[in-house]
Amino acid sequence: MHIAEGFLPPAHAIAWGVASAPFVVHGVRSLTREVREHPESTLLLGASGAFTFVLSALKLPSVTGSCSHPTGTGLGAVLFRPPIMAVLGTITLLFQALLLAHGGLTTLGANVFSMAVAGPWAGYGVYRLLRRYDVPLMVTVFFGAFVADLSTYCVTSVQLALAFPDPGSGFLGALGKFGSIFAVTQIPLAVSEGLLTVLVMRLLVQSSKGELTRLGVLLTTRGPKKQAVSAR
Repeated sequence: MHIAEGFLPPAHAIAWGVASAPFVVHGVRSLTREVREHPESTLLLGASGAFTFVLSALKLPSVTGSCSHPTGTGLGAVLFRPPIMAVLGTITLLFQALLLAHGGLTTLGANVFSMAVAGPWAGYGVYRLLRRYDVPLMVTVFFGAFVADLSTYCVTSVQLALAFPDPGSGFLGALGKFGSIFAVTQIPLAVSEGLLTVLVMRLLVQSSKGELTRLGVLLTTRGPKKQAVSAR
């Protein structure tokens, strides 16, 4: 990730675009509703998009036709849920393809599916599962960002293996090769992204406590005389 312009066969590029489209359309509706009902969230939405843009623009060479980098999608998924992150991620990938030659228009659908759809949903699922068992907030944020990052590259490995199966061992052989090459750079990057996301969340807890409470990131507990905000 990002898969470079023209790297995928046309049929694969079209198929991934079709697969991504419903998630983006649903995300546009969710984003429109969020901005209409809570215009005060615009600043935090912009910050989430900028976080994704900056982190995913940092690229390290990985395999021919692709590269490794943080994704930055875990933060937005935790704050606003995956549908909205699908839109922010798509905007990020589109601008990077047009302005930075990072990714491409023909591979936009595949890149959107891995980074803006699969990654946020996987990270958010882990985040919600840990919250259900009262794991401290910052621990859940770390694992949410870590899984969102790593799962993006797992999906990218699947995409590349489907497009370029190994002549001898087929899809599974190619998947093993792509996945092992990505893992060398991506596991440390996923850990680093998790730690950075925790630092950003700590800053948001200090500066935007009311907004995080409305979004359900910070939980409120009511006692007999006062209401307390919990970071669990």
